[in-house]
Amino acid sequence: MEPRRSKRARADSPPPGTRRGSGPRLVRAWLVASALGGAPSTVHALWTGGDVLRSTRAAASLLGGTGVIRGAVSHLGVSAFWTAVLGAVDRRWRLDARTGAVAGAVIAAVDLEVLGRRFPAVRGLHRAAQWADHVAFGALVGAVLRSTVDERGRSAPSPDRVPPA
Repeated sequence: MEPRRSKRARADSPPPGTRRGSGPRLVRAWLVASALGGAPSTVHALWTGGDVLRSTRAAASLLGGTGVIRGAVSHLGVSAFWTAVLGAVDRRWRLDARTGAVAGAVIAAVDLEVLGRRFPAVRGLHRAAQWADHVAFGALVGAVLRSTVDERGRSAPSPDRVPPA
């Protein structure tokens, strides 16, 4: 007879080939969230007639520059960092779109209200739109981590469910 602990640990572990936070799933989460997480501020800029690349240029200031390319590199790097952090969190507490959105709000507090205050270009961005971007980023990372679609676009077992033995 197996000890209770090992049964529980086995029941909580994902099925083979679907490890939470595994490399391909985490990279996919990073790519999706990096590409789509800025939608709220982009929509805001388009709606208000603002500059859609302003936040990208502001991100460049984190690397000591002002250009769009430097801003894109900075954005991708910061997004990769936060995706890795969320991947580590997901190993302990399963994330989904809802809990990822909450994590995105925490990231916004750190990025915008603590660290971003040191950078005038970041400080000058529309606050609500930037918070919405961060919440969207977290929600997207959580949603992709919970996705039941594998790297080839096929339906895969949910990482939250263990198939019957």
